[in-house]
Amino acid sequence: MRHWGTVALLCVVLLFPAHSQGDSAVFVDFSLRGPPPAPRSSPSDHTLRVAVGAMTSPQDTFRHYRELLDYVGRRMDRKVVLIQKKTYEALSRLFQIGAVDCAFVCSGSYVLHRRDAHWILLAAPQVMGETTYRSYLIVNKDSPYQTLADLRGKTFAFTDPHSNTGRLVPTAWVLAAGAPPERFFSNVIYTYSHDNSILAVAKGLVDGAAVDSLIWDSYQARDPTWTAKTKVIRRSEPFGIPPVVVAPSVSAQDRERLRTVFLTMHEEPEGRAILERLRVERFVVPQEQWYEGIEALLRVLKDHGIFDDAVESAEH
Repeated sequence: MRHWGTVALLCVVLLFPAHSQGDSAVFVDFSLRGPPPAPRSSPSDHTLRVAVGAMTSPQDTFRHYRELLDYVGRRMDRKVVLIQKKTYEALSRLFQIGAVDCAFVCSGSYVLHRRDAHWILLAAPQVMGETTYRSYLIVNKDSPYQTLADLRGKTFAFTDPHSNTGRLVPTAWVLAAGAPPERFFSNVIYTYSHDNSILAVAKGLVDGAAVDSLIWDSYQARDPTWTAKTKVIRRSEPFGIPPVVVAPSVSAQDRERLRTVFLTMHEEPEGRAILERLRVERFVVPQEQWYEGIEALLRVLKDHGIFDDAVESAEH
């Protein structure tokens, strides 16, 4: 199976606006080369290190992470450093070595790396009254494809290898259709961004892709330039929405302070305005059972020899 992982790929750090002096959030990109950030050097280090995978939201809204984390930093009286990682696997490794305090992660990655990363559920967004999301199977709007079966022998875009909506769900779909992805499709690529997958389908670079419903819907509502060139031909069952997680090394006191900041943002004007720009109503307390559907999905993949080690981690 050939992989073409550079379809319209942009380095997310280039999308961050220049940071003005006096803001509390500093942005650091570790997606290319160099050693990972070091673990906390001393208890007196009050920097809050927050990681975001490259697919957490549409690329052109990453400036809103700066707004969000500036807000969090002021409420916590901490300097905030945002660490961007290209893949969720790389992001989980930062947790394993104690180099990250908090992260915005994909639901699939949360379940896949729960044991090794030791991350703890902190908060989760509520969008249009829901705390779930789906995988959308999309094709070009001018294509003749109407079902997954029509994409047999065609080119297909996954996002991250550990993305629930961008890889796990569509992998289960094609396995149910009788073949693993490398035999079902003629060629599979990784775009490392739901944005790029939408763009690849819209421009006809691939025949189909599976993307996060929250991201597709967000583009469709705000700027449908590219989503209007695609059509959704299948929607998955709902899954627990991507959460915010925290490292066990963060003290119980700081963990509760941080959770309170997220959970009360919608109660005052500045926080509510930031949430509106993110198209989030509020943050709520997530529950472990929200992610049971992904564990069930991983058991299906395990039956086909996919993600064996990850499933064992998820089951313990």
